[in-house]
Amino acid sequence: MIKPLIPPARRVGRRRTMNMRSVVEAILYIASSGCQWRMLPGDFPPVSTMRGYFYAWRAIGLWQSINQLLVMAAREIEGREAQPTAGIIDSQSVKTTESGGISGYDAGKKIKGRKRQIVTDTLGFLIFVFIHAADIQDRDGAPHVLKAIRRRFPWLRHMSLAA
Repeated sequence: MIKPLIPPARRVGRRRTMNMRSVVEAILYIASSGCQWRMLPGDFPPVSTMRGYFYAWRAIGLWQSINQLLVMAAREIEGREAQPTAGIIDSQSVKTTESGGISGYDAGKKIKGRKRQIVTDTLGFLIFVFIHAADIQDRDGAPHVLKAIRRRFPWLRHMSLAA
């Protein structure tokens, strides 16, 4: 189902010897298990290869496209239109380490870290994720989320904010 989205091998240089299905399976294994890259089981391709593909595909937005395709397919299976017209925004503050990117202090939750603002459709399928410092209040972060959603998902017409 996602095979057409995987970038083709380069025309120049060394030929691709890696099985792209194994690459996707390894990355999905990391995402579902939460294990570290170096803890991948030995039957997967080399860690450096997996990490390289993951970051390259993230940079071109491939994971968002794959998620969008899978959400559309799941909605059709549920008997709904492929593209949702309504969504729900919610946020969650999570602790972070001292180093490693943006962070802030969420006074309401008393957490120093980042805030995830997620958008799901009415069936609960993940549509969009926006990550920023935890010190940005929901009311201030929501316009950024809505602007980003509007660009990527113009068919979303109704949004509800979770309390």
